[in-house]
Amino acid sequence: MINDLWYKNAVIYSLSVETFMDSNGDGVGDFQGLMRRLDYIAGMGITAIWLMPFQTSPRKDDGYDISDYYNVDPRYGTLGDFVEFTHGAEQRGIRVLIDLVVNHTSDQHPWFQDARQDPNSRYRDWYVWSKKKPANADQGMVFPGVQKTTWTYDDKAKEYYFHRFYDFQPDLNTANPHVQAEILKIMGFWIQLGVSGFRMDAVPFVIAEKGPDAQKPAEQFNMLRTFREFLQWRQGDSIILAEANVLPKTDLDYFGEDGDRMQMMFNFQVNQTLFYALASADVRPLIEAMNATRTRPVTAQWGLFLRNHDELDLGRLSAKQRQIVFDAFGAEKTMQLYDRGIRRRFAPMMNGNADKIRMAYSLMFSLPGTPVLRYGDEIGMGDDLSLPERNSARTPMQWSREPHAGFTSGDKPILPVISQGPYGYEHINVADQRCDPESMLNWMERLVRMRKEAPEIGWGAFTCLETANIGVLVLRYDWRNNSLLIVHNFNSRPVEVDIDPDIGDLGRILVDIVDGTKSEADDAGHHCVYLEAFAFKWFRVGGLDYLLRRTEL
Repeated sequence: MINDLWYKNAVIYSLSVETFMDSNGDGVGDFQGLMRRLDYIAGMGITAIWLMPFQTSPRKDDGYDISDYYNVDPRYGTLGDFVEFTHGAEQRGIRVLIDLVVNHTSDQHPWFQDARQDPNSRYRDWYVWSKKKPANADQGMVFPGVQKTTWTYDDKAKEYYFHRFYDFQPDLNTANPHVQAEILKIMGFWIQLGVSGFRMDAVPFVIAEKGPDAQKPAEQFNMLRTFREFLQWRQGDSIILAEANVLPKTDLDYFGEDGDRMQMMFNFQVNQTLFYALASADVRPLIEAMNATRTRPVTAQWGLFLRNHDELDLGRLSAKQRQIVFDAFGAEKTMQLYDRGIRRRFAPMMNGNADKIRMAYSLMFSLPGTPVLRYGDEIGMGDDLSLPERNSARTPMQWSREPHAGFTSGDKPILPVISQGPYGYEHINVADQRCDPESMLNWMERLVRMRKEAPEIGWGAFTCLETANIGVLVLRYDWRNNSLLIVHNFNSRPVEVDIDPDIGDLGRILVDIVDGTKSEADDAGHHCVYLEAFAFKWFRVGGLDYLLRRTEL
């Protein structure tokens, strides 16, 4: 079972082909450029790459408006280039996950073009139509403030079509068995080309009932089991990582009570309370979120991230908590988006505070689940708030001090490279950081290695230990007679914290994983741990006895 559940102890690296590396000077990243950087990714210790959409698309929504599910956008290369990439990744022990965007298509997709031409088209029922504009057309928008409606009139079809997202992204009628069969066909196609799984976009919308009469759309959870069964039939260890920003009470509906639906989900509940903890130095809501999302099948796993390609969604926080996060990390309106989130990269949100940035990434790598790292965050890349919406955090990778950060040899990159201020490529780039042993990049490589050598986090049971300081989080992991103790200080000042590992005599000795120093308990079995501002400690519990037990792993 352990070999099959590779995602339990993985480290995932998220990137967009178009902004990662350009090989031919046209200003657009491509698969040949990505191939050139595979050794860089492998050198960090990454075990899986998650690709943003790269299929043929008009690119009105950064590729999430797909017009051909079975091809590579010509700007990025060919299907042959893609297969070369997956083969190269496999040679380096790296799996490939790709986005599965099947809630909607582009309005330029041949299916939709055929559907709107003729009410008798075989594709007409692949989309969601209404002869009259539904009364709730101004509700349920994914992008409030930018999107005005979820129903748009089509002149050729002479009907309104439903679109949960932008009006150029008509929703597929996923309840249609022919549509479901096509989704399986899409998955099977890419699995055959070397993919190990999918990050499924907007899962709650994919499985929701759709139509003009769907006032409170019910979820069709059996659809998730169908996807899972198909994947495991085609390739037993392939997975789906679900994007589902849902309440904890519905987690098991997505994982399945018996673990027969989604293998992984992003933990948005923990992500949002994590940022509240960073803003307030109060870890209590974070602990509540961790406990609320504790229950999951043994085969299931959370995906954990600090920042991703979208805005930092704070919609699950209370209004007061959300305002505290806004005040700390996105006080200006230009930094906010969709009335719910922040559109900045992580390093500038922390004002470049290296100690706080490293503490936060140590936290992400040590929370119960699998860490997902966004490209560029390993070097502390910044954002460009002059770009619209989420493009502010999607600028090209900064490789060197060469023109356009070494991303392209051309003079017109797909998006402007950050070239001014403290986050400009002259100051923040891979080449410089590789030569600096104390750089963010080299520190991140050590963190990745430390996480991979701590399978207790991916496999074990966690306990949040009590302390007298609400700004200190203490986690204990237990798995196969081994224990790990991890401490993070969210305070902007040094603290001493009294810790009781609460595991008897085994907890009398703690060994710091980083420097090997020992902490011995007092007569009461407690440890007094000193932490600088925004500091952290990873401890092995039990001292030398641990080395003997490691042979059992």
